[in-house]
Amino acid sequence: MKLSWLITAMTALMGLAAIAAPAPSPWEQPAAALADQISGILGPGQARLTIRNLSSISTDDIPAIRQLLEQDLRARGVTASGAESANTVRVTLSESAHDRLWVAEVVEGDQTQVAVVDLGPNQPQQPQSAGGIMLRKDVLLSASKPLLAALELPDTLIALEPEQIVIYAHAKDGWREQQRVTIAQKRPLSRDPRGILLLTPDGSGFDAWLPGMHCTGTPPAAAPADWKIHCHESDDPWAVTSPATQLSVPSTPNSPPATTTEDVRVTPIRAFYNASRNYFTGILAPNLGPDLPPFYSLDMLPHSAGIAAVLINGIDGKVQLIESGTLHSIAGTRDWGSDLGVLHSTCGVGAQIVASGSGEAATDSLRAYELPALEALPVSAPLAMDGTVTAIWPAPDGKSVFAALRKTPNQYEVDRVTALCN
Repeated sequence: MKLSWLITAMTALMGLAAIAAPAPSPWEQPAAALADQISGILGPGQARLTIRNLSSISTDDIPAIRQLLEQDLRARGVTASGAESANTVRVTLSESAHDRLWVAEVVEGDQTQVAVVDLGPNQPQQPQSAGGIMLRKDVLLSASKPLLAALELPDTLIALEPEQIVIYAHAKDGWREQQRVTIAQKRPLSRDPRGILLLTPDGSGFDAWLPGMHCTGTPPAAAPADWKIHCHESDDPWAVTSPATQLSVPSTPNSPPATTTEDVRVTPIRAFYNASRNYFTGILAPNLGPDLPPFYSLDMLPHSAGIAAVLINGIDGKVQLIESGTLHSIAGTRDWGSDLGVLHSTCGVGAQIVASGSGEAATDSLRAYELPALEALPVSAPLAMDGTVTAIWPAPDGKSVFAALRKTPNQYEVDRVTALCN
């Protein structure tokens, strides 16, 4: 009887222990794998451990990840010490739309070695994110030829192709082609040419820039007459920001724009384009002060009290911010592609940077970021795109951005991307 009671009691206690046991942490395996590589490089000893989070992992999880790394390193003979250690281990938690990587830079004196743990494909994220923003896309236009840019007017859509400008009229079933004008390019185009379409200062017509060409469009005085479009050769700098750009800038850094903003009218910026390649040279008009590297894309960003900063995405993969004549490097942009655009929403701090994913993926992605300091923080889940993003530009009102896609060699698209606040 006593033996039976004892067995029953022990079984109950084991059941309670199993219920109380915490679920295994999803970070245990990658932490152990990274610690194993680090110890193989360092051997027994001490090292200063730092962790930088450039992924969507919650900041609340970082202390637990650090604790796991320290425990696993200690079990392998490596003790995480203070700043006085001669050895340093810099761990970066990063991700793209497709992959998740933990990278450790192991520094011993003047030598640096790298350890990498691949956590596998990035799992589809829920619509809501830490930043409370969800990106949404709608197809604006589909075509059989590359689309470099598009400009939407109340009843008209202008599309810029490498060798033609196409005017579409609004119809019940969408946009219907109305007029097609050949640009008469006299120079051979690069493999991935760029183009820009902007409203004229009075808002009625458009300016178009292509490599070595400048076109202007004047609307018809009365329907159904055609637009008057004139194109000529030009090596003048391209207008890369709207002539009437006006930004709502937080009165104090990081203050909610809905309650404390001031409107700042910014000077239009022009940039010289390398017609034989597919990027801008880095020379701007007006000159903003610092020497700039060649870049793919540029946009205006409300960044601090009364100041509109300029964001550039260099051909070297570095994203930099020009503010008050000073050039700053932006962290957290390693997974960005070559294109970006600023979206002015009512979410978060009021302005988000929408950037494409890096690489020539068959299915690209867009993601929204905010820049509270000099590090880009993701505030939305990646938005999957049905092709490779070839260009991003803001709508004239700034409340959305447009993305040009290459889906197949004979299928191209322009999508409108907006932000929804959660």
